[in-house]
Amino acid sequence: MKLIRFGEAGKEKPGIQLDAGKRIDISAFGEDYTEAFFETDGLDRLKAWLEKEQENCPEVSQETRLGAPLVRPSKIVCIGLNYISHAKETGMDVPKEPILFFKATSAIVGPNDDVIIPKGSEKTDWEVELAVVIGKKASYVSEEDALDYVAGYTLHNDYSERAFQIERAGQWVKGKSCDTFAPLGPFIATKDEIKDPNNLNLWLKHNGEQLQNSNTSDFVFNVQQVVSYISQFMSLLPGDIISTGTPFGVGMGFKPPRYLKPGDVVELGIEGLGTSKQTAKACT
Repeated sequence: MKLIRFGEAGKEKPGIQLDAGKRIDISAFGEDYTEAFFETDGLDRLKAWLEKEQENCPEVSQETRLGAPLVRPSKIVCIGLNYISHAKETGMDVPKEPILFFKATSAIVGPNDDVIIPKGSEKTDWEVELAVVIGKKASYVSEEDALDYVAGYTLHNDYSERAFQIERAGQWVKGKSCDTFAPLGPFIATKDEIKDPNNLNLWLKHNGEQLQNSNTSDFVFNVQQVVSYISQFMSLLPGDIISTGTPFGVGMGFKPPRYLKPGDVVELGIEGLGTSKQTAKACT
């Protein structure tokens, strides 16, 4: 299944995107895509409900805004420098174990919402990333069992303000967590729809120019490894997001660096997970 949420920001309703691209409203199911939904076998219950009720579900216009495809989770855990090519372009060593940092969940927006360049920013950057959505509580999980804890996958643009992230004192989180810095979607594809998350093409364009073009096979640490690794240090809860890192082609990797300006357009996509598009706006 492909899970969507649609409607005005803050008032989104749950839906499904069918294989042909048609979108339907599943509000009559009575649940949104929350931690409780995933924790209580919501995907299986929804699948069974759809077998009986799908024909009665209203169609959602293609013009309707899409929100993030799940209700705000307890946390977003990100993996830094997780592509060999990206580590090389930054001039940093390939990590010996996953680099973890958090991104505030208040940064989450819909896939095609504007990205707001924060006040004082001169180095707002882009990062196309595969995001993993956790399906059940994961604590001390083995790599062999890791995919049993995954509900699905979604597209994430891990926007970053590089000066806030790197040049200011403290941790990376403040350069990662500005409002609108986590557009998710257009949908969550359940894991049965993605044959191998460790072999997916992903790309990003800036003002029509393709700057990122890679494959998750360039991971330093694959999906199973990062799910298992994170679960050794904290419980991953249903609906939590793991953002698995970005390939080469980020703005700070160019000489000279390239950063977002108001009016710039960023388009990105991952094989099997659709595309998204954000327009940069100045913070007012």
